[in-house]
Amino acid sequence: MSTLETTPSPPEQKKVFLAAVDESEESMHALSWFANKILPASSSGHHRSTLVLLYIKPPRSLYLYPDGDAGHMFSADVMTAMDKYRNDVAECVMLKAKRVCNEAAGNNDHHHVKVETMIENGDARDVICQVVDKLCVDVLVMGSHGYGPIKR
Repeated sequence: MSTLETTPSPPEQKKVFLAAVDESEESMHALSWFANKILPASSSGHHRSTLVLLYIKPPRSLYLYPDGDAGHMFSADVMTAMDKYRNDVAECVMLKAKRVCNEAAGNNDHHHVKVETMIENGDARDVICQVVDKLCVDVLVMGSHGYGPIKR
């Protein structure tokens, strides 16, 4: 007579999802689709998964002066106004992304998913890769602008 041995399954680890968001409708559509279709199925159970909303502020533009020096072509007041605008855009994008997540949570049962926000500076391609490595992300969600291989 043989006995069946069952090994206990490893405890489910919490998953980390990263959604890179920006001002585009493609970005919000990807987040909405993920939050409504994939998140409820992949985050079921009693463990607490995390969805990180990442916005990346593009770097300031540098210009070359005719004498060859690199620098900013604007006064300090203009630079301050531009920084304020960049911060306002980041805040608006994050509010919209949180609203998308809240609407999806109301339509589905994934209240156990913790939503965090992260705002970084730099080139989006590099920053996304760094954050994925740093947070040990399980799933990356991004919209597509359709740039093609040249821009990538």
